[in-house]
Amino acid sequence: MTKDLRINSKVFDGTMKSPNRAMLRAVGFTDEDFKKPMVGIASTWSEVTPCNIHIKDLAERAKKGAREAGGAPMIFNTITVSDGISMGTEGMRYSLPSRDVIADSIETVVGAESLDALVTIGGCDKNMPGCMIAIANAEVPSVFVYGGTIRPGKLDGEDIDLVSVFEGVGQNNKGDIDDDQLRRIECHACPGAGSCGGMYTANTMASAIEAMGMSLPGNAAKPATSEEKSEECEEAGKAVYNLLEKGIYPKDIMTKEAFENAITVVMALGGSTNAILHLLSMAHAIDVDLTIDDFNDIQKRVPHIADLKPSGKYVMEDLYKVGGVQAVMKLLHENGYLHGDCLTVTGKTLAENLKDAPSLKEGQKVITPLDQPKRKDGPLIVLKGNLSPSGAVAKVSGVKVKHHEGPARVFNTEREATEAVMNDEINEGDVLVIRYVGPKGGPGMPEMLSISAILVGKGLGEKVALLTDGRFSGGTHGLVVGHITPEAQVGGPIALLEEGDVVTIDSEAQEISVAVSDEELAKRRENWEAPPLYAKGVLGKYAHNVSCASIGAVTDRFDER
Repeated sequence: MTKDLRINSKVFDGTMKSPNRAMLRAVGFTDEDFKKPMVGIASTWSEVTPCNIHIKDLAERAKKGAREAGGAPMIFNTITVSDGISMGTEGMRYSLPSRDVIADSIETVVGAESLDALVTIGGCDKNMPGCMIAIANAEVPSVFVYGGTIRPGKLDGEDIDLVSVFEGVGQNNKGDIDDDQLRRIECHACPGAGSCGGMYTANTMASAIEAMGMSLPGNAAKPATSEEKSEECEEAGKAVYNLLEKGIYPKDIMTKEAFENAITVVMALGGSTNAILHLLSMAHAIDVDLTIDDFNDIQKRVPHIADLKPSGKYVMEDLYKVGGVQAVMKLLHENGYLHGDCLTVTGKTLAENLKDAPSLKEGQKVITPLDQPKRKDGPLIVLKGNLSPSGAVAKVSGVKVKHHEGPARVFNTEREATEAVMNDEINEGDVLVIRYVGPKGGPGMPEMLSISAILVGKGLGEKVALLTDGRFSGGTHGLVVGHITPEAQVGGPIALLEEGDVVTIDSEAQEISVAVSDEELAKRRENWEAPPLYAKGVLGKYAHNVSCASIGAVTDRFDER
């Protein structure tokens, strides 16, 4: 007798559920399908971004795999927004909230439709953590699939990408390139489907999720338009059925040790600062006790070994050609950096998956030897001090400046700060501060890739420090510190900064401070008033419910203490 693998869809049995079954018959279900586990395929397909333009076909392949394995699969969609398109606009405020909209919408469908298992397919940055938060909250056997990386653009024999365009704006403003050259960069940077090609947020989170064991081995590095990516989606549909057979749930895979593996791989690859925000939120959803201090503990012992953009030379497709994230994980595991006994969506442990995995190709230059790293420790650093007592995040890969001290140039909007930079009002040695753009204050904690890239393009990337209670893109590099907490909107010390205050950033001491006494800060606080909290629509809901960034900017249940 065949084992009944249905978890939730048993609710459709019996004469009382005849009307419910009638609805499913209208979408193609047969008598036999009602005996099978119902598998949801959550697709983030959309025409609003190249990251997701191809995912409709990938979802069909996942559906095919799930049906062949024995499931009754159904595709449903959720939203996506393009960070690259919204960057530098008011629309960027919607980026981080979209993570929670994605998570809530997927969880809603799984719960309302009584689905038994789930395959999620994500493309742009917030898709990955959004899908993973949904997986944690839906509590059914699940597999995540990354839609894959874009191929690099080509111009004059050089690889370029979206960040090249943002930096080109700064170069154009400085006079280093003319309008025609900027347009050539614009027209060649994004050649087709897939997420931005460097070790930016999408590729960072895909790598972290593979290291966590929630996607199939090799998932993170496969290019979006490759046949291997399509085949993987079909295998994911089969893999989720295997999880049903084995009774393996997300909570069995997403353990504290699995999160430590994810952080280790992010540090080794030089991933995005957003990884801290997203991994904290994912851990919160699955009830794993992960804190911002755990990142510094791992940072101290994991070397940075990947020469990947934005601070390096290569892109994700280059890593794919020399073995992919899986080969990097094999190297790390063989040298004692990963927990090999963690369970994965294959039903095997991480160590079992890596046993027959390919090693890095001989002679490759994308990944350095462990004894010759780009940094002896990880490039993502949590800073604390009287300017950010709850923690701030810096990415120091490729940054030669370890200590910066200078006068604060304070702006309450990104637009005003950008105008000051473009008008040459910001000087070498300054500390450019953009505040009231945190999770509540933004609202939505917008990314500052536009202004940070302009600074790099103008030759100020390591000569001006950029601080914010907002976020930075995974494509950002330079002397930048984000996620400053508590944020200005709730009266954090960043709200009390005044023009000319001397700010110090010390990456080696992991400190960020302002040369203002506690007494003076207390005096300033007496005269400070919080701006009105945004109250309309999705951003209003977000502003009133979101937590501090240092615990993941979560929106359901949290304790700020």
